[in-house]
Amino acid sequence: MVCTMDYIIKLAFVLLVFLFSWFFQIQNQEWDVLRSMLKDAGNIAVHDASQELDERALSQGRLQLDYAEAYATFCKSLRLNLGLDESLTPLSGSRVREQVKVIKFEIVDESSGVNFPFLYEDRDYGITKYLQGPAVIAVIETEHPVVIPRAKIQEPIAVPAVQEYKLNQ
Repeated sequence: MVCTMDYIIKLAFVLLVFLFSWFFQIQNQEWDVLRSMLKDAGNIAVHDASQELDERALSQGRLQLDYAEAYATFCKSLRLNLGLDESLTPLSGSRVREQVKVIKFEIVDESSGVNFPFLYEDRDYGITKYLQGPAVIAVIETEHPVVIPRAKIQEPIAVPAVQEYKLNQ
């Protein structure tokens, strides 16, 4: 009887370790899928935003972006590609579970007073890129998916995206 009880305790421990490993693997897979979705949606959104040219500046031969229009287009593109409402909160059926936040949206163009090519650096978000022309730079984030609650809270998933015009010299 003691031998059987010892075997059952060991089996239960192995089963518990297996289940926790399985759940952590599922959580990591969810993180990977969510990050990939955010990256793709962010890339599409900065591309769409970069199409919002300032027509008045363009008529004067300057390639500048309209910030308000670009930001509105960026948010609209995120909403359409991730299944979000006006406040960037997931709609029913969206793969995203938590609100998406735009934590950085910046336009670098002639109105910024820079000359291209330009080394753009943002150490807070790990962005370093030589910009060849006007660019839209954005960082979006959402909460890390949680399958197993833990004492340690995971950092939010923050994903940068950059879209630039490459000027012909």
